[in-house]
Amino acid sequence: MEPDLFTAAAEERQEKDPAGSPLAVRMRPRTLDEVVGQQHLLKPGSPLRRLVGESGGGPAGPSSVILWGPPGTGKTTLAYVVSKATNKRFVELSAITAGVKEVRAVIDGARRATGGFGKETVLFLDEIHRFSKAQQDSLLPAVENRWVTLIAATTENPYFSVISPLLSRSLLLTLEPLTDDDLRGLLKRALTDERGLKSAVTLPEDTEAHLLRIAGGDARRALTALEAAAGAALDKGETEVGLQTLEETVDRAAVKYDRDGDQHYDVASALIKSIRGSDVDAALHYLARMIEAGEDPRFIARRLMISASEDIGLADPNALPIAVAAAQAVAMIGFPEAALTLSHATIALALAPKSNAATTAIGAALEDVRKGLAGPVPPHLRDGHYKGAAKLGHAQGYVYPHDLAEGIAEQQYAPDAIKDREYYEPTRHGAEARYADAVEWTRKHLGRRRS
Repeated sequence: MEPDLFTAAAEERQEKDPAGSPLAVRMRPRTLDEVVGQQHLLKPGSPLRRLVGESGGGPAGPSSVILWGPPGTGKTTLAYVVSKATNKRFVELSAITAGVKEVRAVIDGARRATGGFGKETVLFLDEIHRFSKAQQDSLLPAVENRWVTLIAATTENPYFSVISPLLSRSLLLTLEPLTDDDLRGLLKRALTDERGLKSAVTLPEDTEAHLLRIAGGDARRALTALEAAAGAALDKGETEVGLQTLEETVDRAAVKYDRDGDQHYDVASALIKSIRGSDVDAALHYLARMIEAGEDPRFIARRLMISASEDIGLADPNALPIAVAAAQAVAMIGFPEAALTLSHATIALALAPKSNAATTAIGAALEDVRKGLAGPVPPHLRDGHYKGAAKLGHAQGYVYPHDLAEGIAEQQYAPDAIKDREYYEPTRHGAEARYADAVEWTRKHLGRRRS
């Protein structure tokens, strides 16, 4: 039997007996208006609303959609809503387990359904980035001939993971991580809705806060944890889901951490100070606390980038590229996988040789500027490309360093007010020893001596 027939049968059973389905499935939105978050995609007249025929003229635009976003942000949900709104069959495949054979079977079934029953098909392909180029190529005829409405989901940048012919024929929609307010509204609906828990239990504020932390912006994870905790509470004869019950259910201790309070800054400060102190184990502890508390991974990544320049600098020139690469990766993949990237960067920074020479150098230079130690630019360094510059003496007498054998010219570069100031005081830690030698050599050849 073909996989799309299995899907259709399962869907029919779910509609007849919704109580037998998981809470996350029962609470799946039936219309775009019920979708939580993603308001940038749901505005009136948006491509997504036109796709489901809300523009007044039936479905419009491309017959292929690529949904790009972190786990639990509603990619499967949007595909399901599109199928319902357009009255099309919904077939779901995962690129992890399916191959070309399964895809062709669905496409053949879709062609027969369209020809025999006039019923079009939405093919939802999850994790499309796991398909090879050849496997993605097999989708092109179905997309070009509109045999199916393909909705593909990916957590990776589609410009790198999806072939160009398929990308050019698709509407690319970027999904944002769900906010705490988004999830809070979803939990409230799940607690009271007839499809949900029907007000059988209540959720105290502290339990809700911990549930939001462990969800990490993932709606599916939030509903799964809520369902398990509510079941455990009811088994104990309780109508309130206490924090202890939730902890026992998800096997995860509540982290005492307020992202808007003092501990937010205390733990972030402890992370950076542990990296500065080269205590990799303490740094990983504080990183874990921030992750468990549901901290925004982009905030953590920004702190690591600052640390790379503030506390490491040229002692390890690779530290900043590692931190920047981590920040870019975190923005692309999100939690939970981003925890690995943040760990990678934290370990590298904690174990790197340390130098704050770059920090103190710019600090000293800024202090002088703020004191008014600036002065005019030396005439030979001024712009000499415009007419009349020579008459003003601009750029006259400038020595071009590349014309000299050693590539350095003994001439004054700084204004008179700070010509003897030396801001950069390198350490001899790690790779900065090379820069220490370089600055000593260059100052000597510039005709400068230490004051």
